[in-house]
Amino acid sequence: MGNKKKIPMRKCVGCQEMKPKKELMRVLRDENGTFSLDITGRKNGRGAYLCLSQECFEKAVKTKGLERSFGQAIPAEVYEKLEREMEGIEAR
Repeated sequence: MGNKKKIPMRKCVGCQEMKPKKELMRVLRDENGTFSLDITGRKNGRGAYLCLSQECFEKAVKTKGLERSFGQAIPAEVYEKLEREMEGIEAR
């Protein structure tokens, strides 16, 4: 009998779909309250997951999905920073 490896699933805060963790990007809030993208998915801190699409990012902003996940208001400059970082990832 083969050993099937379990694939970790996470929910996108934009489209609300469950997807494999490796297909999503992690938005991270570290212990200092700083928000960033965690490409490896291994950094310490509270995380929320988003699909790698602009549509999901816009839905998350519109529905305040990230704010619900982190339980706090997120400043506009954080959204701008995340959008720039996301564009850099999509360009690769």
